[in-house]
Parts: sequence; C-alpha cells; structure tokens
Amino acid sequence: MQNYPWLCIFVKMCLVILSPPSSSMNFFKSSEPVLRRKQHELDVQDLRGIWRIHWKIGNFTLWNAIYTRIDQVFLLWGFLTATIFLTGQFSPFDWGAQAVLWSFLTVIGTFGMLALSWSWVVAERAVWLVVCWMALMGIGLFLTDYSIFYGWGEVMLNLGPLWLGLTAIGYLITGFGLRSRALAYAGIFHLLSGLVLLSVSDWQFLSTGMVMAGSLLLLGESQWDMRSPIDYNLSEVEKEFNRLQHQVRQTALQRNH
Repeated sequence: MQNYPWLCIFVKMCLVILSPPSSSMNFFKSSEPVLRRKQHELDVQDLRGIWRIHWKIGNFTLWNAIYTRIDQVFLLWGFLTATIFLTGQFSPFDWGAQAVLWSFLTVIGTFGMLALSWSWVVAERAVWLVVCWMALMGIGLFLTDYSIFYGWGEVMLNLGPLWLGLTAIGYLITGFGLRSRALAYAGIFHLLSGLVLLSVSDWQFLSTGMVMAGSLLLLGESQWDMRSPIDYNLSEVEKEFNRLQHQVRQTALQRNH
C-alpha cells in the first residue's frame, strides 16, 4: 500500500469511523444516533429560512415536515442529480446536448448550495466546506465536459464512478469537518458504489442517480449527527436561545432512551 498513499489515508479514515464507540467517541459524538427523526427545537442558525410544511385534508395529515436551509440543499441536489443521471440513462439527445444540460443544472445546484447554506456555514465556521464542494463540482464538470467534447473515452465511459468518487470525497471531508458519522458513512457508501460500477457498466447512470439522489433525500429528510453547534457571529440573546434549545433536545433524547 506504500505505492498508494491515498488508499492508506482512506483505510485509516474508515478505521476511525468504524471503530467501536469507546475509541472514536473523542472525535465523533457517539452519544447521538447516526440518523433520527428531526427534532423541532432548532438553533437560530437552523431556523433562518426554514420551510414548515403541514398539508392536511380535514383532520387527516398528508405531510408534516420541516426543512432547514441545509435540508433544502440536500433536496435541491437530490432533484438535480436525479434529473441529470436519468436523462443520461434514458434521454435520446446526443452527448453534447446532454453535457450542456448537465453543466447548466450543476451550476444552478452549486450557486443554490452557496445561497442556501451561506448563513449556516458562516455561523458554524464551515465556509471552507462549501469551497471544497464547489471545487469538487468544478473538477467534475471540467472532466465531464472535456471527456465528451474532446473524446476522452476512459473518462466518458466511467462518468458514474467519477461523480460517485468526487461525491465520496466531499462527504468524507464534510463528515470529518462536522464530525458526522452519517456523512462519513455516506462517503464510504458512494466510494464503494463507484468501485462496483467500475466492474459493472450496465445501467451505470441509473445506478449512480439512485445512489446519489437516494442518499441526498435520506439526509434531507432525517436529522444526522454532528459536533455541537458553534455560536460564532451570534448575539448574546441568540447564544442563550441556542443553549435553551440544546437543553430541550438533550432532555428529549434522554427520554427516548
């Protein structure tokens, strides 16, 4: 493995994530579930721009959910990735036209991610994560368009694994940056899926879309674990509000146990 330093790094990261709670609890918040139903007692930075949906007919509730700006980012990318890879699998348009469409949708998703997440990442001091994701999207877009318009066959025939690999890197970086096992697991899942698709080329775009969009929708509909919120750039009133909300969440979590 000395000839593949990136593989060594990945294996070490997996060992940290998959190690027993007693050895990893100093890094990840192992006291919290990896995924759970969303709690409604949110911090100030999560309440900004929140969507509250409550659809019902009479006394029958059709849909009751809340979506923070980060949830909205997941849902936006879930819709866009499903559209991109479904058109890649089933669309009769030529590769050039599809590349233009994919580029347009990726640019929309990238700037939508920036606009929706900005206030949250500033409060959480995680602007660098958005920069990382934008860089990964830029790399993927360049390689995709170059392979299509200039006939780089090795990349063109493996666009699914390419995007799964880039997404895996993004999830792993975000998982470690926010100390989230859920996001780190998502990165491992995407990487393993990409390795499988390198050997099984049938239905490559459909499989890629299902993995990426399915993961995004799951994360957008769930509450995933992460480190304690940071109160950077918040007023004293907002910090006190967050402290009280944290107490309520912890009380509810203990009661459920």
